[in-house]
Amino acid sequence: MYKGRGMSRAETLQSDRAYRIEPEAKYTPQIGALAEMMNYARLTTLQAVEGLTTEQLDAVPEGFGNSIGMLLAHIAAVDRVYQVMAFQGRDLGEGDEMILGGLTMGQQGTPPPTGQGLDTLLAELEASRALTLATFETKDDGWLASRLPAPFDSMNQHWAWFHIMEDEVSHRGQIRILRKHIAPKKKE
Repeated sequence: MYKGRGMSRAETLQSDRAYRIEPEAKYTPQIGALAEMMNYARLTTLQAVEGLTTEQLDAVPEGFGNSIGMLLAHIAAVDRVYQVMAFQGRDLGEGDEMILGGLTMGQQGTPPPTGQGLDTLLAELEASRALTLATFETKDDGWLASRLPAPFDSMNQHWAWFHIMEDEVSHRGQIRILRKHIAPKKKE
């Protein structure tokens, strides 16, 4: 749990805290609001995959191009790509084949392995986001308004990190549709 001035981020959607954007004291105001929104998006993704088996995570129903497991690997890879660009000021290169594989959903780099259980996929989601949030603690709102280092300087930090949240929400929608095909709710 991340602790602020007597306030911590929500850990489930059942928490009233999940429905308020109240930045933790360890962040500047705008970064804190962004972190809160990113957290809410993540909680909805976690809810969408709760209880899925490895077989369900790897299933690609007819007419679909990706599995839920691939989409989860992609969501984590997007966080990692923007960490490289925004925090390290570089493009993907040698040693980043796993990130590239997740980013491109296996089309380039090293494809994410199949057969990973939900705990493994969620651990990578948590690890990638933990690095983002820890780095956010060292930044201020001026940094958030600044442009990314060249050659990515067509975007500013705020847009880049908003885009990560936007991308996750989009793929969460895909995950919900896939789940209806691979793990339909039983009618009572």
